[in-house]
Amino acid sequence: MGSNMILVVTPNLRSEECAEALRQATREEIFVAESLRQAAALLSTESYLAVVLDQYLLETEPDQTETLMRRLGTAIPLQVNLAISGVERLAREVRAAVQRRKREEVAARRAAVSTLHCELNGTVTALLLSCELALGAPGLSLAVAEKLHSAHELVKKLRSQLESTTASARPQSEIEIQTPMRS
Repeated sequence: MGSNMILVVTPNLRSEECAEALRQATREEIFVAESLRQAAALLSTESYLAVVLDQYLLETEPDQTETLMRRLGTAIPLQVNLAISGVERLAREVRAAVQRRKREEVAARRAAVSTLHCELNGTVTALLLSCELALGAPGLSLAVAEKLHSAHELVKKLRSQLESTTASARPQSEIEIQTPMRS
C-alpha cells in the first residue's frame, strides 16, 4: 500500500461502478468511503494519491468537510458531482489529475536533486583541493599522508556518486538529445 491509492468518498449507489472505472483508468488501488467521517478516519491512517469527493457530501456536511480537508496531506482533492457526472468523465478527470501530479512530483524530485548537487559540488571541490594541498605539504608523516590519501579517495568517490546521480536524474529528453543518433 502507500500513496498510490485513490479514495472515493460518496454515498452514491454507483460508487462501486465509479471505483471500477477509476481502477481501470488509473491502474491504482481504489477505496470507497460512504461518509466524510469514514474518509477522515481512512486519511488519518493511510496516505492517498487522490481523494474524489462527492459534492453532495461537501454541501451537506460542512463541519466534516473541514476535518477531512485538514487530513488530506499530499492527496489531490477532486470535487465531483457524482449524481450528474458520467463514469467516463470522472475517470478522465481523475486520470488527468493523477498524471499531472506524477509529472509534478518527477519535476520536483529533479529540481531537488539538482539543487542538492549544486550545493554539494562546491563543498566536494573544496574538500578535494584541501586534501591535495595537504598531501603536498612538506614534512608530512606517513600516517597522516595515508589518512589524507584515504579521505581524498572517499571525496573522489563521493563526487563520482553525485555525478552518476545527476546523470540518472536528467529527463529522458535531455539524455536523448545528448546521445548521438545512429542511422
